[in-house]
Amino acid sequence: MLHIVTDGAADMPSQWVGEFGIQVIPINIHFGEKTYLQGVDLSDEDFYRLVDESGIIPKTSQPSPFQFKDFYQRIASAGDTILSIHVTSKLSGTFDSALAAARDLADKFHVIPFDSGAGSAAIGMMCREAKILAQAGSSLEKIVERLDEIKKQVNIVLTLDTLHYARLSGRVGTLQAALASALNVKPIVILRDGLLEMAERVRTRKKAFERVLEILSSRYKQDPVHAAVVHARDPISGDELCKRVRERFNLRDLIMTNLSISVAANLGPGTVGVVMYPTGEKT
Repeated sequence: MLHIVTDGAADMPSQWVGEFGIQVIPINIHFGEKTYLQGVDLSDEDFYRLVDESGIIPKTSQPSPFQFKDFYQRIASAGDTILSIHVTSKLSGTFDSALAAARDLADKFHVIPFDSGAGSAAIGMMCREAKILAQAGSSLEKIVERLDEIKKQVNIVLTLDTLHYARLSGRVGTLQAALASALNVKPIVILRDGLLEMAERVRTRKKAFERVLEILSSRYKQDPVHAAVVHARDPISGDELCKRVRERFNLRDLIMTNLSISVAANLGPGTVGVVMYPTGEKT
């Protein structure tokens, strides 16, 4: 039996967990001396509430090899295959933890850790494709080949509404964040080679949305694409961006989902963006 596993950095509609049998190992969230498990004893809204009340951005950490071993043994039976698809190893040690657990359990399960080279909805959509291909009878080798294709072609472009969280988390200096806020600067963040980089700054929210779409349009033109709009505590902006994505791209499907805590902790509420990759269809 094939099991699809991912981690708390993956974004997807909640119904996908049941519909596609996706198992999610949660990340650890550290508020002072207390540690929570994402989605188990701390919801997204609880997270934002604690930040608002304390003024402190929590630390997040990847599941340990021990947590992975325990998780794999709870969801699978001896002889099963586990395809474990995780957040880019350039931003997190999650993939390394999965590798360590896979080695320790090699005599019990066939575990294939896969480094997505990405995050957010890119991982969720990879999990969905893996499950659909498996249900259609594709071999594990063919499934991994398709995941490699997506990894090379996926694009993630985000825009921040405020640098307050980035300042609190230490991602930018206090003076830089204060100046940017005074000027109403909206940073554009792009996935490049497995890393999220502050690529551009524009002056208004409206221009930031347009720039996100321009960047993606230059890469996909009229190619048929799968797309996701992600947002951090800002469904109104998410809906607006969805409308503009529908008008501009040759979509095969479009979803909207929350941005994971592991990313939102550093980029803050109001962050919105688009995840997109080509379907591979001939046009």
